[in-house]
Amino acid sequence: MAGASGGDISAKKKGPVRFTFGDSRALCDRILALVRDGRKTASCGALREYEAEDDPLPEVGRRDIALDWDGKPALMIETTEVTVCRFDDVSTEFAEAEGQGDYRAWRDAHIAFFTRNGGYSPDMMLVCERFRMVEDYR
Repeated sequence: MAGASGGDISAKKKGPVRFTFGDSRALCDRILALVRDGRKTASCGALREYEAEDDPLPEVGRRDIALDWDGKPALMIETTEVTVCRFDDVSTEFAEAEGQGDYRAWRDAHIAFFTRNGGYSPDMMLVCERFRMVEDYR
């Protein structure tokens, strides 16, 4: 990934992590549909959130469980790449792999998301993960 300031990141804990995409039922449902359709093969989160919650960072080869908004397993993903970079250094290719439109749409949606969830700044550090869907539990 162009502009990445780090390489592969190791998790603090081993084993699958259970998580929910997004910050609302509608966003969670939309993101799960994008993963199921194969249009979403990447995701990112604020590094500060991992640190604040003492959550393990994604780890290449680890398989994690994405939950639906009700907390039920929706699908399993396997991490294929992890990098850490500044928001403004996210590549167009990575943004488009998130499956939510072109780079401008990605940028606008993520600025809004991070503003709602702890604040946005162009130099905030992001954990950028590429993954593949392994299993759909529906």
